[in-house]
Amino acid sequence: MAQDVKPTRKNLMQIEDRIELSERGHDTLEQKRDGLIMEFMDILDQAQNVRADLEETYDRAQARIDMARAMEGDVAVRGAAAALKEHPEITTQSKNIMGVVVPQIESTKVRKSLDERGYGVLGTSARIDEVAEAYEELLEQIILAAEVETAMKELLDEIETTKRRVNALEFTLLPDLRSSQDYIEQKLEEQEREEIFRMKKIKANKEAEEKAEREAEEDAESASA
Repeated sequence: MAQDVKPTRKNLMQIEDRIELSERGHDTLEQKRDGLIMEFMDILDQAQNVRADLEETYDRAQARIDMARAMEGDVAVRGAAAALKEHPEITTQSKNIMGVVVPQIESTKVRKSLDERGYGVLGTSARIDEVAEAYEELLEQIILAAEVETAMKELLDEIETTKRRVNALEFTLLPDLRSSQDYIEQKLEEQEREEIFRMKKIKANKEAEEKAEREAEEDAESASA
């Protein structure tokens, strides 16, 4: 890249401006990358807790439905599940984390009272109620896990993108610009030395000519005398 740039002072000033701008951009991106990593680590801790809670909730729900099937029969459990008429509602919004848009999932009508579940209270046992409650809790955990996992993915993608931009500036663009800067400065110094040498030579030639003219005049005066 360096040899493709004309060694002029105008180009040197432009490259120096680009270096300054790129260095500021590099510092800004480094700060953003570090901030995103901190946010990611916080969400990662949250995700680990959510996963642990999700596994525990799933195991509990599975144990309760297995018990209900064993005691009440699979038909009774399926019948209670099919009686549900009002399904949960999921809405998504977004929030901004250091310039990264991540989803914020909200749910309604997940937790229901006994009369909202649709099956007859008198025709079922407390085991069915426990299964319904356990799966309502499980659904809430799944929704929370989906929000956290998606936020992690979005942050991780942005971290990788920012890291690539930082590396491109640090290892490609800035070295190329500094190489061009060094090349132009070297060429300008060479041109300056050549110009100084040329001016000295012109001055020496002029002084020699003037000396020769004086000597010629002196010889002419001596001859006329």
